[in-house]
Order: sequence, then C-alpha cells, then structure tokens
Amino acid sequence: MTSRLVPELWCCLKEGYNRQRLVEDLLSGMIVGIVALPLAIAFAIASGVKPEQGLYTAVIAGFLISLLSGSRVQIGGPTGAFIVVVFSIVQQYGYGGLAVATIMAGALLVVMGVCRLGGAIKFIPYPMTIGFTSGIALIIAITQGKDLLGLTLTRSAEGIVDRVLLYVDAIDTLNLHAVIIAGLAMAILLLWPKVTKKVPGSIIALLVTTALVHVMDWPVATIGSAFGDVPSTLPMPHLPSIDLAMVPQLISPALTIALLAAIESLLSAVVADGMTGRRHKSNMELVAQGVANIASPLFGGIPATGAIARTATNVKSGGTSPVSGIVHALTLLLIMMLFGRWARLIPMATLAAILLIVAYHMSEWRHFVKLFRSPRNDIVVMLTTFVLTVFVDLTVAIETGVVLSALLFMQRMANATEVRHISREINDEEDEEDDQPICGRQIPSCVEVFEIHGPFFFGATNQFKDTLSIIKEPPQILILRMRHIFTIDATAIRVLEDVLEKTQRDGTQLMLSGVRPHLLKKLQKTHLYDEIGQGNIFAEIDTALTVARGLCRKSDD
Repeated sequence: MTSRLVPELWCCLKEGYNRQRLVEDLLSGMIVGIVALPLAIAFAIASGVKPEQGLYTAVIAGFLISLLSGSRVQIGGPTGAFIVVVFSIVQQYGYGGLAVATIMAGALLVVMGVCRLGGAIKFIPYPMTIGFTSGIALIIAITQGKDLLGLTLTRSAEGIVDRVLLYVDAIDTLNLHAVIIAGLAMAILLLWPKVTKKVPGSIIALLVTTALVHVMDWPVATIGSAFGDVPSTLPMPHLPSIDLAMVPQLISPALTIALLAAIESLLSAVVADGMTGRRHKSNMELVAQGVANIASPLFGGIPATGAIARTATNVKSGGTSPVSGIVHALTLLLIMMLFGRWARLIPMATLAAILLIVAYHMSEWRHFVKLFRSPRNDIVVMLTTFVLTVFVDLTVAIETGVVLSALLFMQRMANATEVRHISREINDEEDEEDDQPICGRQIPSCVEVFEIHGPFFFGATNQFKDTLSIIKEPPQILILRMRHIFTIDATAIRVLEDVLEKTQRDGTQLMLSGVRPHLLKKLQKTHLYDEIGQGNIFAEIDTALTVARGLCRKSDD
C-alpha cells in the first residue's frame, strides 16, 4: 500500500536483496555521486552560502532521504529550486535564520507525512508549478552573469532588474578569460553526452577548465579566491543559534521551504515511477524529506529535496533500491575527504556554466509556451506566479499562486452550478437520457419547482437566490429538486435555512426531492432536517408531486 509509513529500503531488504542488485546499486550510486559533486557546490554558492555547505547537505540529507525514502530510486540533496528562496532568507536573516527555518520546514514535512497529506500535494495546480519553476530558472540564469563574464560589481544587487543594470554598468570590467572558460565548459556540457554518457560531462568540464586555468595561470576567479579552502571533513553536529524573537518571522519562509520540498520531492518520485513502473509512498517520502531537512542544518547544511535529474541518472545507471542513494552520499563524502582541498581551484565561471545549463533544463520553456493554449484562468495563474517569482519573491509567488488557483477553481465550480426554474420549462424538451424527466408530468399551478445542478456551495448561493427571486407571488408549495447536487457546504445549508424561514413567513410549504443518501446524511446532522420535516423530504420527484397535488386539492376543498 502506497500510504504505509514504511521505508522502501526495508521493503527491498525484506523481499530479498542479492549480490547482483548490490553491484548495480554500487555502480549507479558512485556515478550519481560524481554527478552530484559539482551541482552541490554550484547550488550552495548560488544560494549565498559556502560551497562546502552544499556538500554537507548532499551527504547528510542525501543519506537520510535514501535511508527513509518512500521511493526506491529517489536521490536527495540541494537543488536549483531552492536557490532563490535560500538566497533571499540568507540575505534577510543570515544563515542562522535559514537553519531555523529549515528545521521548522522539516518538522512540518514530518507532520504532513504522518497525517497522510502526501496525496494533497497533487492539488497544487500544474500552471502554478510551471510558473514558479520557470521564474526560478530565469533568476538562476540571470544571476550567473557576473561569473560567466567575469564582471567586477561595485555593490550587491537589489532585485533582478537592478542586477541587470549592474551588469550593464560593469561591462567594461569584462574578463575575456572567464568568458572563454565559461564557453568551453558549456561546450563540453552540451557535446560530451554525444561522446559517452558513462562519464558525466560536468566532471569533464570541471577537470578540463580547472587544469586550463591552473596551467595557463589565467586571472579567473576560483572557489579559493572567493571563499577560501574547502574543508575535507564533516563538521560536528550542533544546534543553530536561535533568536526566539525571529521565529515568528520565519514561519512564512519555513512554509515556503516545506511546500517547495514536498512538491519537488513528490514530482521527482512521480518521474521515477514513470521510469521504473513502480509506485512510491508519498507520505513516507514526506517523512524522509522532513527528517533530512531537520538534520541538514545541524551539520551546517541547507534545505534539500528530491532531485529529478539525479534521480533520473540513478535509474538510467541501473539503480534498483535506496542502497544506490546511500552509496551516492558516501561517494560524495569520500570525494570530499580525499579531494576536497583541490576544490578551491575550480573556476567560478565553470560553476556558472553548469548552473546555466541546469537553469535551461529547469525552465520547462516548452511547457511554458504550450500552456498559452490553455484556458485563460490557467494562463493567469502561470503568468502571475512567474512574474511574482522573478520580480517580487518566491514566497509571495507561491502563496499568491495557491490563493489565486483556489479562487479561480471556485469560480469554475460556481459557473458549473446551474439553478433552473422547472415550472417555466415544463413545455421544453428534456434530455432523453434523463433518468427522471419531469417533461410530461402534471405540475399543479400552486406548485413551483426549481432544480439545482452541480456543487451547491458558497460560490453558487447567489445564483440560487437570484433564480428564486423571479417568483412574484409566493406559491402554496415550493419544491427544490436536488438530485444533481453532489456536494453541499455550510453556506448553502444556511441559504436553505433562509429559504425555509421565508416560505414559513409567506405560508409556503417547502419540499425537497431527489435527495441522495449522502446528502440526506449531511442534512440530518443539521437543524434544517427537523425544521423541514421528514415528510417533506423525498427521494424522487414523482412522490413529491403526488403529495403536492394532494395538498393542493385539500386547499381547494
């Protein structure tokens, strides 16, 4: 069952884990670990933290995500999706604020998983996801301009527009050597897969450009010149310094981290399902992501989530179980311990080139363009989320996107609800497939019949009241036909109570027909059921009309 809180590692070991699978997972894990090395460093630098903090995250969070994951092939670690939000939090609250927000987000993810909310993430609209993902990709691409061109900026940028203006002002500081290194790195990244896919192009780009800068002694910024030496060991775990007065301000960033981690990790798991033919445990995946994000800051790390590209690499390389993800984390740890001191030689232009390629693949530009053929509401959600992500803030973009999507969805549902005055349409031809056509039935002149189609909720109540208002003279009997109501909320029930009060004042008897069992159960929990009376609630329109005719005859007598 996909809702069970049981790690897939346990399931794999329980069903039998042989030597052949171990060899496949070892090879796949080592390949993914090598692929993850430059990405972990690049994501950390782009996020405004030290390069080693990306490595710490990839090792600690990557290990825990695979250990506890609800997906057999999920690879976790720092991702491009977090660059914008992490950079913003670090700039505003410092690393201490980021650490606290990440731990809060991790705890929230665990609660979401334990409360079985994994399936709720599917309600995040696709246009909204494309909007903020494309926005993040654009920001990542633009922010790499400094290192791609080797520019010297006189101050830090305040927003994406200001950054572009800074680039224009600093164009006279362009470093041709940095441009050559970035161009060479991008050429290798694009062309190397045509040579072989067994060795990651990012590693070849790192080795070639680093060697070229070192041998030629070119004046190009490196990790060492920008950040100093990279540690070759993991730090001891410690609690971040917590300013309790800051915690309320970190709630919104924590929610953004949690939501983004949930969306990215479950999306990555879905992609893996499509490649392997299996189904992941979404709730267990959220718990794994939560535990990883609680632990990562304790070692100086940053937020982590499932990485789609690395997960896909894992599957293509032959990974069959979470063991490959664990090996990926251990491979990174071994590389950091043995070769960490050499990381200081890596050119910043090379990392910028890697991030530019990541941004291109992350942009989903084909899907972005394709969505312009969608309904107008979807286009509005996508563009609103995209613009807010680029020009305002990712947190604002996600919050606005969720609210806007909900409002537009409710508008669609309200428009799908139809209230018909059946008494006026009695002579109109009805659908032949109608299981209870009212055409041909005799409706007494003292009876008015209205029918409600669709969800009856607060968004549709005004339409219901407007339609009822067309009655000029109060009828003796008012029948509300409810056979096509598949959901009802408290606002709609309150409107029905108002209708009942009005009919009582007017001397009109209110009847309900076509009341389905699930709707009847909801009405029985309210005072409305008793006030209308069991004798005035019917399962079929025929019974309601028969009773109405009898009441009309009595009044005539």
